Amino acid sequence: MNKNYAEINVAASVKKLLYFLIPIMATFILSSCATVSNPPLRQMPQTAEPVCSLLGNNIIHIVAPGETLWRISNTYGIPMADIIHANNLSKAVQLEKGQRLIIPNAATTKAAIPLYQSRKWDYIIIHHSATDVGDAYYFNILHRRRGWDGIGYDFVIDNGTKGKQSGAIEVSPRWINQENGAHCHASEMNVKGIGICLVGNFSKEQVSNKQMISLVYLVNVLRQHYGIPLSRIMGHGQVPGARTECPGKYFPWREFRERLKSCR
Repeated sequence: MNKNYAEINVAASVKKLLYFLIPIMATFILSSCATVSNPPLRQMPQTAEPVCSLLGNNIIHIVAPGETLWRISNTYGIPMADIIHANNLSKAVQLEKGQRLIIPNAATTKAAIPLYQSRKWDYIIIHHSATDVGDAYYFNILHRRRGWDGIGYDFVIDNGTKGKQSGAIEVSPRWINQENGAHCHASEMNVKGIGICLVGNFSKEQVSNKQMISLVYLVNVLRQHYGIPLSRIMGHGQVPGARTECPGKYFPWREFRERLKSCR
């Protein structure tokens, strides 16, 4: 009788244990077998990095190649004296690439596009970085590792990573010094083509609206100043002799050209 009673107790205990274990095991099995299919087209990447590093009403700006206090001051609409004071700089300071500066009470960035009297530029070539993140400083490092003498583009349009605002236009030392590019060897475009790189991979994602607005603005400023016709504004992959998908199969050419015509 006692033996039968003990067996009943054991069975009841096992039943209770299974009652709790079965749902846990089922959840584990279902989660391990679940599959997620990635869509062929995705939006701009979300990163853990903020658009800008906030310190109260201030931001942290990372100095890009060729940037000066004057250019940073104009970009953020802040007097140079305020930037010098906030960072304890001397008036004759030489900024270093990658240097972090506090920009006090920074306004929304605006583009300061330097224009030169030159007959050198006949084309505008659009690129994508084919990376999820980047800025002029980041590409300067990558291009130097390839043995180049710095960033190969004339302009970079940021996508909101690496501490830069989405749509911010960065001007490289090549453009400031009016040097040949290192962005498109085909058809000698490095000599006669202005290279603009949008950060992002447009073979798998879309151009953000902020980047498109900045691109249209920049291209219109350049083409009007240098007399470049719409027919000579092209993607890297459209250049005769180039073998690349750049600036990506999802780059919206029709929208881009329509905006160029409507925003003169």
